[in-house]
Amino acid sequence: MRNNILTVIESVSNEKSISKKIIFKALEKALCSATKKKIKKDVNVRVVINKKNGSFKTYRRWLVVKNVLQPTKEITLEAAQYDNINIQLNDYIEEKIKSVMFDRITTQTAKQVIIQKVREAEKKIIIKNFKKRKGEIVIGVVKKINRDFIILDLDDRAEGILLKDEMLPRENFRLGDRVKSILFCIRSEKNNSQLLLSRTRSEMLIELFKIEVPEINEGMIEIKEVARDPGSRSKIAVKTNDKKIDPVGACVGIRGSRVQAVSNELFGERIDIVLWNKNLSQLVINSMAPAEVLSIIINKKKKFIDITVDLKNLAQAIGRNGQNVKLASILSKWELNVMTVEELKKKKNKEKKDVYKLFNKYFKINKKIFKIFYKNNITSIKELFFISDKKFLKILNYKENLLKKIKKNIGKYRSKFLLKNKKSKNKIFLNKSLLNLKGMNDILALELFKKKIFTLEELSNQSLDDLIDIKFFEKKLIGKLIMSARNICWFKKK
Repeated sequence: MRNNILTVIESVSNEKSISKKIIFKALEKALCSATKKKIKKDVNVRVVINKKNGSFKTYRRWLVVKNVLQPTKEITLEAAQYDNINIQLNDYIEEKIKSVMFDRITTQTAKQVIIQKVREAEKKIIIKNFKKRKGEIVIGVVKKINRDFIILDLDDRAEGILLKDEMLPRENFRLGDRVKSILFCIRSEKNNSQLLLSRTRSEMLIELFKIEVPEINEGMIEIKEVARDPGSRSKIAVKTNDKKIDPVGACVGIRGSRVQAVSNELFGERIDIVLWNKNLSQLVINSMAPAEVLSIIINKKKKFIDITVDLKNLAQAIGRNGQNVKLASILSKWELNVMTVEELKKKKNKEKKDVYKLFNKYFKINKKIFKIFYKNNITSIKELFFISDKKFLKILNYKENLLKKIKKNIGKYRSKFLLKNKKSKNKIFLNKSLLNLKGMNDILALELFKKKIFTLEELSNQSLDDLIDIKFFEKKLIGKLIMSARNICWFKKK
């Protein structure tokens, strides 16, 4: 009997590649089940197998509790301490009982428990192995087809789920088809774990290129960015760490063999390979290929780029359903606006007219002066507010009288502008009651504006130390303003 136990454990361990420790635990549980069946009562049983010689001992157990609810499993503390004074609540007391014979029935019960435990252990080992392969391409055979997903039979007796949303549009598989997909997630549940696969993610494209282009695996070529419209079109930006290698040519391959192999695996998905560049302008130009770009204008404030192309190249630059410009936008991480030269001129003229109207309305700046400002990229009221006197003089060709006149107009209309635009969601304004506070002037209002103090309430909550760094003003004046604000807000004195 002892030899039988050790033989069974040895053979199962070798056959299933599972540690003996797991099998010993499974066998102990199986012997517990067999013992309970022999006793024919709901009892607690513990079996201990000697790992050296295969012998085992069986113990019946009682849990020490205050009040006994299950007499076959529990015992009171008073009764338990009759034999052992050191016993405490929630301890177990044990009594050795006769072990079951390892006969045909016991063997059958043990076999069933061992099989179940071995399967659970196998699944854990499989999942553990696949965790190392997360983000890699796995090959599976279509085992089952469902309306919402297909099940792939992977290596090592594992199954993967390929959801409909993770499949390329219009692709259909049949039973027995070999399918490449990327393992992107392992979803763990209470009694099971699922291997989730995908063919639509950017990682799939990267891994396929690693297979087809050895230089990528060796680190000589690096894939910097990927933009993908699964099943239709993709763009990848590549760079080389070896100046002797042409990264685009290496990825395309002789007569396009490498990129064609990747495209065929992805149901004919068209793939554009562009050269990565640190310079944003050049990267955008490369990303727009095959369309030829005439010029680009980068708006760093609003984070968009205007791209001009020839009228005959406009359709190609935009692409079907805006696909080309959309992928280029994802690749560069900037919003791209494609237009013709004529459209750009119209847009710039409109913007120029709008800015001039604004400058003329609030600051009485004529067209001649406005042209000078526009030439020096001063195209917003905010820029006009915060421009230094030194830069102002340089722009106006050091005409001090003209500077004083313009500064006077700016000071005169600044408060009016801030009040007029208080309803605008994108502009910060100063409250009228703050502007009308005794002792307030335009320069001080501008300093408070810089510190994001827009209302009387916000000024009243400031201390002298908070505003001590405001230039050109004495502590006494700032202190009076704070107290005036507090009198109005806290004590309702005007």
